[in-house]
Amino acid sequence: MRAAVLQSTSGIDPAANAAMLTTAIGQAKAGGADMLFTPEMVGCLDRDRERAAGALTDEAHDSVLAAVRDAAARHGLWVHIGSLGLAGEREDGRWTNRGFVIDANGDIGARYDKIHLFDVDLPGGTSWRESAAYGPGEQAVTVDTPWVRLGLSVCYDLRFADLYRRLSDEGAHILLVPAAFTVPTGRAHWEILLRARAIEAAAFVIAPAQTGRHEDGRETYGHSLVIDPWGDVILDMGEAPGLAFADLDLGRISEVRARIPVIDHRRAIKGGEPPDSFQSD
Repeated sequence: MRAAVLQSTSGIDPAANAAMLTTAIGQAKAGGADMLFTPEMVGCLDRDRERAAGALTDEAHDSVLAAVRDAAARHGLWVHIGSLGLAGEREDGRWTNRGFVIDANGDIGARYDKIHLFDVDLPGGTSWRESAAYGPGEQAVTVDTPWVRLGLSVCYDLRFADLYRRLSDEGAHILLVPAAFTVPTGRAHWEILLRARAIEAAAFVIAPAQTGRHEDGRETYGHSLVIDPWGDVILDMGEAPGLAFADLDLGRISEVRARIPVIDHRRAIKGGEPPDSFQSD
């Protein structure tokens, strides 16, 4: 399977981002890719929520989604939209951070709403409260392709190993982690967590990332990665935006799982009752 990975510096204008995506789809097809993988919030990346509200709409009316579906059908290419911000999808009025798998006919094969929301206070005084605008998803999602089954996630989900256990228990052989990681957390944790997820599941990990300084003033880490089931990095895109290709030897999955059968060795873990008191000499 030949994967094309898009690393982008998405801005605040959905039309410009849609044009960038449709160009990437054509380039990916020309480069022999079977599927294109794109970052989180690839349709509009804007931390000014009042301004972003004017750009977000529901799935049925989202111009970026429509453009990607049309281009995927024209080029006959599968596409993973890492995620789009959507409005009008939830009863509580909050927005949705939703990823999509689009097949080669332009049809939506799967949707995944980001489960874990980034509510943190970082060193240096930077704070993020994703849950102030976005509501969480509740459902793990896998989807079959002509090659293997994919397991979907988004960005901050990466820190929660139980999600990836669920995805690999459901047969995912490639774990997708589109992201817009901050620079401090990216430097500290991005690669090590992605390699851990690959090793734990004996699966490929494809992690397309946002990179650089964006129109809304934020900086993202970049370093889109493709990691094999043994935990080896087979693609690191560094910090520059662009398109890169990785050829996946899918036979590595069964090879690694035969060498160390972690999936077969999984066991249910029962919780212990805390002691009534601690005894010490």
